[in-house]
Amino acid sequence: MQTRKLGRSGLAVAPLALGGNVFGWTTDEPTSFAVLDAFVAGGFNLIDTADVYSRWAPGHTGGESESIIGRWLASRGRRDRVVIATKVGMEMGPTEQGLSKAWILRAVERSLARLQTDHIDLYQAHTDDPQTPQQETLEAFALLLRQGKVRAIGASNFTAPRLASALAASGAHGLPRYETLQPEYNLYARADFERELAALCQREGLGVLPYFGLASGFLTGKYRSEADLGKSRRGERMKDKLNPRGFRILAALDAAAAELNATPAQVALAWLMQRVTAPIASATSVAQLEELMAAARLELPAAQVWRLDTASAA
Repeated sequence: MQTRKLGRSGLAVAPLALGGNVFGWTTDEPTSFAVLDAFVAGGFNLIDTADVYSRWAPGHTGGESESIIGRWLASRGRRDRVVIATKVGMEMGPTEQGLSKAWILRAVERSLARLQTDHIDLYQAHTDDPQTPQQETLEAFALLLRQGKVRAIGASNFTAPRLASALAASGAHGLPRYETLQPEYNLYARADFERELAALCQREGLGVLPYFGLASGFLTGKYRSEADLGKSRRGERMKDKLNPRGFRILAALDAAAAELNATPAQVALAWLMQRVTAPIASATSVAQLEELMAAARLELPAAQVWRLDTASAA
């Protein structure tokens, strides 16, 4: 499997990341273990999660995904074969959120315990925290890097000005820099990343790990009318995508899939893989994962890329 660098971190990953947001939420532990096993067996290595997964679910407090991954790591003994990425910053309690040094240093210990590991390969600021000076946040990450508890740091959901400001603060104060960005980016959601962030990441040599690589399932072709919205818990989110542009994108995906003997999901991920380091996609079954992993072997001809670009243009 050809690997790609995560910025200047020294870490290298296969071109597809496994999203852990579904573990312990829509995917039970035995199925999660099976998906993780198949992912590693397929030659892939980057597993992305967050402390907050899946706090939004009734009866959950957060940490469910990290805990399942931790039990899988403990039972399989495959720590050296995977790159574990998790995040800090989203609300875990009334006073447990943001990117203050005090909270990061508490949160990382909890994530390490849940993951049952002595280090996190990529520790990411889950969302920007305008209330905390960026230098303070970077100093906290610097301490964790010196202690060996973290190997590299990344940012998620940052605007271009705030990411540029953080990178400047790193340079000005001799602090570690964010080596990756995790933005929302896919064939449907292009504008926010492509407007400024793409050029900034390329200029600074950052790895890009977009989430919602399949637009929460819309790009699989599963949702084509309002009658389809009840097919999953995320179906209602698809309603605003059932518009002329959304239908153009699905038509272009269908055409490419038919010509390449592939599926729309594989084409959508292959399009992303040509533009970023590794898109993140989640799977609730081994069969679904096998479909997604096949995207890494799919080469899109220039004509197909042009059609997809044109159909998805804002």
